[in-house]
Amino acid sequence: MSRVCELTGKGPMTGNNVSHANNKTRRRFLPNLNQTTLQSEALGRSFKLRISAHALRSVDHRGGLDAFLAKAKDTDLSANALKIKKAIGKSSTEAEALS
Repeated sequence: MSRVCELTGKGPMTGNNVSHANNKTRRRFLPNLNQTTLQSEALGRSFKLRISAHALRSVDHRGGLDAFLAKAKDTDLSANALKIKKAIGKSSTEAEALS
């Protein structure tokens, strides 16, 4: 399983460990990923996603999973999140057609 956020695309970064003697060795900075269940109001069901803590705060700030995915770029989303985004878009167009 890769260490990449499914909603933001945030992944590992590289840098250096620097000792007191100024010796430098390479290291990785990993994102803070959590397995989270998010609820979609448009689809009426929940989805399990592996997202970063920063993405979870962004989802809460934007007002839920549906609003976050509506503004998210398709290039940043994982294949699973892209399927959810398309399903939400499809259900909202069907709801508009019925009204």
